[in-house]
Amino acid sequence: MKQTKFTGASLVLSGMLMLHPAFADGVSWDALDERQQTVLEPMKNTWDQLPASRQESLQKGAARWESMDPDQRAKAKQRFQRWQSLTPQQRDQLRQRHERFQQLGPEQQERLRKRREWFQQQPEGKRKALREKWQAMTPEQRQQMRDKRQQRWKNMTPEQRQQQKQRLKQKQ
Repeated sequence: MKQTKFTGASLVLSGMLMLHPAFADGVSWDALDERQQTVLEPMKNTWDQLPASRQESLQKGAARWESMDPDQRAKAKQRFQRWQSLTPQQRDQLRQRHERFQQLGPEQQERLRKRREWFQQQPEGKRKALREKWQAMTPEQRQQMRDKRQQRWKNMTPEQRQQQKQRLKQKQ
């Protein structure tokens, strides 16, 4: 079997597109524009043997890659390299988390995005301490903490909720 040499761009595209939904129609190599063909060049010889859904995903990924600025491309490469370093079990766990996240409502997704953003803005020492505290908890303790926080929020008046949001913003 011939082994294809992949460029960084094509590896990133492959990784970014692994979870794309299937599409009905295939894409011929000639239907790709010149920039897409450049990005996907390592796959040219095997393009016709790829499933139609994979061709469609790669085409869209190549277009997305071309629209990225250099900083975005560097970040995408880093994410792909991290993905490659994960064990199959870790990848499965991340896929499951992603699926659960996609099943949440828009408000819940936004709340989680804001929490992640808040966490990322914390100093490394505080992030490490929070991670260690969380990991030291049993699943039951974690759920109790979630339940307690949720109940506290439900018991607040709209004014109290707004005040809490303002306090959190000031801490940032």
